[in-house]
Amino acid sequence: QVQLVESGGGLVQAGGSLRLSCAASGRTVSSYAMGWFRQAPGKEREFVATISRSGRNTYYADSVKGRFTISRDNAKNTLYLEMNSLKPEDTAVYYCAAKITGISDRVYYDNMNYWGKGTLVTVSS
Repeated sequence: QVQLVESGGGLVQAGGSLRLSCAASGRTVSSYAMGWFRQAPGKEREFVATISRSGRNTYYADSVKGRFTISRDNAKNTLYLEMNSLKPEDTAVYYCAAKITGISDRVYYDNMNYWGKGTLVTVSS
C-alpha cells in the first residue's frame, strides 16, 4: 500500500510556471511507475505524463509535450511535474498516481493502482 499527497498547485497567469510535487509514503516508490493526470471542470480525468520506476523512460500527452516535464527522486520518495508556458486550458485538479510494475521499467498511463486526492491548478488569462 502507498499513500500519495500532491502539493504545489495554485493560481498562476497564462505563460507562467508551477512545480507540482507528490510525496509518497507507505512503500518505496522505486517499485512503481508513476504518473500525473488531471480533471478539468465538467470533463473526465485525462492522462498528462508518466515515468518509469527508474526515471529513465517518460511519456507525455500531446497537449503538454514540450511544456511539462515529469521527474522523480526515488531517494526522497517524491514525484514532480514542472509546468511551463501554462495556458488557461491547463486549469484542472492534478492527480498523482502509482502503478505496481514488478521488475518492468516501462511507462504506464492507465489502470493505476493508487491515487492521491489532487491539487488544484488555476491558470488565468
